[in-house]
Amino acid sequence: MRMRVLSGIHRLLYRASGGRLGGRIVGLPVLLLTTTGRRSGSRRTVPLAYLEDGGRLVLVASCGGSPRHPAWFLNLEASPDVEVRIGAGRKPMRARRATPEERARLWPQVVAAYHGYERYQQRTDREIPLVILSPGELA
Repeated sequence: MRMRVLSGIHRLLYRASGGRLGGRIVGLPVLLLTTTGRRSGSRRTVPLAYLEDGGRLVLVASCGGSPRHPAWFLNLEASPDVEVRIGAGRKPMRARRATPEERARLWPQVVAAYHGYERYQQRTDREIPLVILSPGELA
Protein backbone atom coordinates (compact mmCIF):
# COMPACT_ATOMS: atom_id res chain seq x y z
CA MET A 1 0.00 0.00 0.00
CA ARG A 2 2.82 2.41 0.86
CA MET A 3 4.47 1.93 -2.54
CA ARG A 4 1.15 2.57 -4.27
CA VAL A 5 0.78 5.90 -2.45
CA LEU A 6 4.38 6.93 -3.19
CA SER A 7 3.95 5.94 -6.83
CA GLY A 8 0.78 8.04 -7.04
CA ILE A 9 2.53 11.09 -5.60
CA HIS A 10 5.44 10.56 -7.99
CA ARG A 11 3.03 10.39 -10.97
CA LEU A 12 1.27 13.60 -9.92
CA LEU A 13 4.51 15.54 -9.44
CA TYR A 14 5.93 14.24 -12.71
CA ARG A 15 2.83 15.15 -14.71
CA ALA A 16 2.36 18.56 -13.07
CA SER A 17 5.98 19.56 -13.67
CA GLY A 18 6.43 18.02 -17.12
CA GLY A 19 9.02 15.67 -15.63
CA ARG A 20 11.12 18.34 -13.90
CA LEU A 21 10.07 16.89 -10.53
CA GLY A 22 10.45 13.13 -10.31
CA GLY A 23 12.32 12.97 -13.60
CA ARG A 24 15.30 11.13 -12.06
CA ILE A 25 15.64 8.44 -9.42
CA VAL A 26 18.81 6.69 -8.23
CA GLY A 27 20.66 8.65 -10.91
CA LEU A 28 18.53 7.29 -13.77
CA PRO A 29 15.95 9.10 -15.89
CA VAL A 30 12.31 8.29 -15.17
CA LEU A 31 9.38 7.80 -17.53
CA LEU A 32 5.70 7.17 -16.94
CA LEU A 33 4.61 3.84 -18.41
CA THR A 34 0.91 3.31 -19.10
CA THR A 35 -0.21 -0.27 -19.60
CA THR A 36 -3.61 -1.93 -19.92
CA GLY A 37 -4.61 -4.00 -16.89
CA ARG A 38 -4.58 -7.67 -17.86
CA ARG A 39 -7.73 -8.41 -15.86
CA SER A 40 -9.46 -5.06 -15.49
CA GLY A 41 -8.75 -3.60 -18.92
CA SER A 42 -8.13 -0.27 -17.14
CA ARG A 43 -5.17 1.94 -17.94
CA ARG A 44 -2.44 1.79 -15.28
CA THR A 45 0.45 4.25 -15.06
CA VAL A 46 3.68 3.74 -13.11
CA PRO A 47 6.89 5.77 -12.89
CA LEU A 48 9.93 3.69 -13.85
CA ALA A 49 13.65 4.28 -14.27
CA TYR A 50 14.95 3.47 -17.72
CA LEU A 51 18.08 3.24 -19.84
CA GLU A 52 18.42 4.08 -23.52
CA ASP A 53 19.68 1.56 -26.05
CA GLY A 54 19.81 3.19 -29.45
CA GLY A 55 16.24 4.24 -30.30
CA ARG A 56 14.84 1.83 -27.73
CA LEU A 57 14.21 2.12 -24.00
CA VAL A 58 15.12 -0.56 -21.46
CA LEU A 59 13.09 -1.20 -18.30
CA VAL A 60 14.05 -3.49 -15.41
CA ALA A 61 11.21 -5.60 -13.97
CA SER A 62 12.97 -5.94 -10.62
CA CYS A 63 10.17 -5.24 -8.14
CA GLY A 64 12.94 -4.68 -5.59
CA GLY A 65 13.99 -8.32 -5.76
CA SER A 66 10.52 -9.66 -4.96
CA PRO A 67 9.84 -13.29 -5.89
CA ARG A 68 6.98 -12.03 -8.10
CA HIS A 69 7.07 -9.99 -11.28
CA PRO A 70 5.70 -6.45 -10.98
CA ALA A 71 2.10 -5.96 -12.10
CA TRP A 72 3.14 -3.59 -14.89
CA PHE A 73 5.31 -6.34 -16.38
CA LEU A 74 2.47 -8.87 -16.31
CA ASN A 75 0.18 -6.27 -17.89
CA LEU A 76 2.51 -5.57 -20.80
CA GLU A 77 3.08 -9.28 -21.40
CA ALA A 78 -0.69 -9.59 -21.84
CA SER A 79 -0.98 -6.38 -23.90
CA PRO A 80 2.35 -5.08 -25.27
CA ASP A 81 1.04 -1.79 -26.68
CA VAL A 82 1.93 0.89 -24.12
CA GLU A 83 2.17 4.64 -23.82
CA VAL A 84 5.35 6.28 -22.55
CA ARG A 85 5.62 9.78 -21.18
CA ILE A 86 9.07 11.33 -20.94
CA GLY A 87 8.89 14.86 -19.62
CA ALA A 88 5.87 16.46 -21.25
CA GLY A 89 6.01 14.27 -24.39
CA ARG A 90 3.95 11.12 -24.87
CA LYS A 91 4.37 8.41 -27.46
CA PRO A 92 3.05 4.94 -28.21
CA MET A 93 5.51 2.10 -27.91
CA ARG A 94 5.54 -1.67 -28.11
CA ALA A 95 7.00 -3.68 -25.25
CA ARG A 96 8.66 -7.06 -25.28
CA ARG A 97 10.89 -9.09 -23.04
CA ALA A 98 14.56 -8.92 -23.96
CA THR A 99 15.91 -12.07 -25.58
CA PRO A 100 18.55 -14.00 -23.61
CA GLU A 101 21.23 -12.52 -25.86
CA GLU A 102 19.94 -8.97 -25.35
CA ARG A 103 19.72 -9.50 -21.60
CA ALA A 104 23.30 -10.82 -21.48
CA ARG A 105 24.47 -7.67 -23.29
CA LEU A 106 22.29 -5.20 -21.38
CA TRP A 107 22.43 -6.57 -17.82
CA PRO A 108 26.00 -5.32 -17.16
CA GLN A 109 24.92 -1.86 -18.36
CA VAL A 110 21.86 -1.96 -16.10
CA VAL A 111 23.98 -2.89 -13.06
CA ALA A 112 26.60 -0.24 -13.92
CA ALA A 113 23.84 2.38 -14.05
CA TYR A 114 22.42 1.30 -10.66
CA HIS A 115 24.21 -1.27 -8.52
CA GLY A 116 21.01 -1.98 -6.58
CA TYR A 117 19.76 -4.11 -9.47
CA GLU A 118 22.49 -6.68 -8.73
CA ARG A 119 21.33 -6.86 -5.09
CA TYR A 120 17.74 -7.28 -6.27
CA GLN A 121 18.78 -10.20 -8.49
CA GLN A 122 20.55 -11.83 -5.54
CA ARG A 123 17.37 -11.56 -3.42
CA THR A 124 15.21 -13.60 -5.79
CA ASP A 125 15.29 -16.95 -7.55
CA ARG A 126 13.56 -15.53 -10.63
CA GLU A 127 15.64 -14.02 -13.39
CA ILE A 128 14.76 -10.34 -13.41
CA PRO A 129 13.44 -9.59 -16.89
CA LEU A 130 14.54 -6.66 -18.98
CA VAL A 131 11.88 -5.05 -21.13
CA ILE A 132 12.60 -3.44 -24.49
CA LEU A 133 10.31 -0.60 -25.57
CA SER A 134 10.37 0.24 -29.27
CA PRO A 135 8.48 2.99 -31.10
CA GLY A 136 5.16 1.70 -32.33
CA GLU A 137 1.52 2.47 -32.79
CA LEU A 138 -1.13 1.83 -30.19
CA ALA A 139 -3.72 -0.66 -31.34
